[in-house]
Amino acid sequence: MSGPLWRFLRLVPEPPSLLPAGGDLSAMSDRPPDDARVGVVGAGADAPVVAAVSAGGGDPLVGDAGTVVGAAPVAVVAVGERALVDLVVAGVEAPVLPVSAGASVRSIPATSVGSAVASVLAGDRSTTSHPLLGVEWATGERVRALFDLALVTAEPARISEYTVSNGDERVATFRADGVVVATPAGSTGYARAADGPVLAPGTGVVAVVPVSPFATDADHWVLPADGVGLRVERDETPVDLVVDGRAVGTVEPGRRLEVSTRGAVTVAVVDASADFFG
Repeated sequence: MSGPLWRFLRLVPEPPSLLPAGGDLSAMSDRPPDDARVGVVGAGADAPVVAAVSAGGGDPLVGDAGTVVGAAPVAVVAVGERALVDLVVAGVEAPVLPVSAGASVRSIPATSVGSAVASVLAGDRSTTSHPLLGVEWATGERVRALFDLALVTAEPARISEYTVSNGDERVATFRADGVVVATPAGSTGYARAADGPVLAPGTGVVAVVPVSPFATDADHWVLPADGVGLRVERDETPVDLVVDGRAVGTVEPGRRLEVSTRGAVTVAVVDASADFFG
């Protein structure tokens, strides 16, 4: 891996259409009861997706993540990885059906939305919990990550120096483009591309991986999810905090960021859900 912040921007493809050409949307006119309200969020949350939710017995509620979460649906269909991240930011509490968002979050294919919604509304599903990583940012605000958070140099072809600690114990200091801390759900993504390990769900650990380190024998570490500390040691170049692909702000040298678990996202698991390990 090489290059700075752009490597952490998540690009989610448009999911395939859920209806054949000329599909009939007339069934959407019959509204199910309020306890069948199903949110729909994300790129591609258009007529085919809405029709599939309706065909599965749901009352589709389409909107941005904040609007949908505020309406307290019984479940939310998240179309694409970015929609899932937006729901985390919005504080979703309802079970989420990720669509075309990867095996690490037990995603379903776009063509299975209708049957998956029917299973959720009938109670024919299980759930799995994905922990969120929290880090205190400005004025006591805590930002949360479902997949990963990272410190990365904001300028191309520049490196900085970072220290990783576990509680009060220093783990390592190294020079690199950055350092990424990944949950099990995120360990199959950028951390893995940087030669980090894949972590099994439910293990309570994170992968801490240098990004393009200035060394030939760089280590990576598996640490408890609570108590990881990150610090920028040099002020040669600006370093950004990137949370699930979004730049939050610049980290001042010498400031220690404390990482810990902060809540979780509940994912509905149905027959069509992908297996974590593929």
